[in-house]
Amino acid sequence: MLICRYFHPQYGQELGFIEAGHVYRLSPIDSRLSSLANWLSLEDPSQTAAEAAASRLKRGTAERVGSLEELEAGTPPGTPCLLAPVDDQEVWAAGVTYRRSKEAREEESAGGGSFYDKVYSAERPELFFKGTAHRTARPGQPIRIRKDSSWNVPEPEMALVVSASLKLAGYTIGNDVSSRDIEGANPLYLPQAKVYMGSCALGPAILLAGEEAPAEFEIHLRIVRDSRPVYEGSASTAQMKRSFADLIAYLGRENSFPGGVILLTGTGIVPPDDFTLRAGDVVSIAVPGIGALTNPVGP
Repeated sequence: MLICRYFHPQYGQELGFIEAGHVYRLSPIDSRLSSLANWLSLEDPSQTAAEAAASRLKRGTAERVGSLEELEAGTPPGTPCLLAPVDDQEVWAAGVTYRRSKEAREEESAGGGSFYDKVYSAERPELFFKGTAHRTARPGQPIRIRKDSSWNVPEPEMALVVSASLKLAGYTIGNDVSSRDIEGANPLYLPQAKVYMGSCALGPAILLAGEEAPAEFEIHLRIVRDSRPVYEGSASTAQMKRSFADLIAYLGRENSFPGGVILLTGTGIVPPDDFTLRAGDVVSIAVPGIGALTNPVGP
């Protein structure tokens, strides 16, 4: 089952669930589902949300918000729209979890290439803070590239939605927009390459963890410029060196997340070195079973 965050001019910001191409209200069913943070504070978030939605559908009392297509469009302003699936959570990220990512980091680095090989091979993963809700773009909202960078790329990733008790609650799509020239100049510049306004996008929905969720995910990237595709690539989470469980366990070491946390898991799709994003490009990341996260590149 898919759940989502949305804005409605009558209801405000709420959680909903998606069924047969339509979005239904989830928050009014149970006060524990009034926000993503409240939901992720539960002992078993995925089961609670699934049971609440199934109960409403069975009784025929599910309240429809609108079609998924309408909420994904979210135009004009003030109409119902999907929001990024993040409210009070921090967004963290894992790096160098795919061999292709390791190779790309080594190629771009002026003098720190061996660091990436060591991280890829080490027991401890690379984990870093990525952003917060106000830095994160919703579906359809522009992502941004840094004005002081000349080499910027999207990084399509699976994002794990993790509860306060460090239990995997669901999966969504993430775009870890990065300035490769800044990180390449010195690995210590990684925060500047990774954390800035509009450097992250999440959505469009959360696939609840459980028996229905696949063990592996296919990730597809498509970048359109002037109405024509300029880059396409694919990867599978089966290519990851590290497991989701391992990344969550390390993230939770000596740390706590009262409202849950979003964890990006690294990318296996790396555009060629002569490619950089431009204002006006449209980046779409699709994952079967979840949908597509599409964002234009803003100025």
